[in-house]
Amino acid sequence: MPRTKVVFYREDDGAVPLIEWLDGLPVKVRVKCRIGLARLATLGHELRRPQADYLRDGIYELRVSYLRVQYRMLYFFHEQAAAVVSHGIVKEQRVPPKEIDRAVERRRQFITDPQSHSLVGFVP
Repeated sequence: MPRTKVVFYREDDGAVPLIEWLDGLPVKVRVKCRIGLARLATLGHELRRPQADYLRDGIYELRVSYLRVQYRMLYFFHEQAAAVVSHGIVKEQRVPPKEIDRAVERRRQFITDPQSHSLVGFVP
């Protein structure tokens, strides 16, 4: 099975929401998130529960937990070979609809102009 390219979504101003979110997490959580991203790169569309789950409107969540805290990285697929990671959140009971809406909007922007909204070069 070919590896899935993992791309981080980049805002118009150059900010990368996932990297900013990861930078604010404890080191052990960052390590677990990188492991999750590596699994996404390896398994792509085949990644399933409990590590990933489909939310709605083409948006998936990559699931990481540490010390009973639930961390989620929202992503979508672009064509067949790339997973674009929109952003991360700390989940309480369920992923808030506004966070899914944010990922849906970023997906729309990404599809319109993939070059401008990609941070490529991340290797999990």
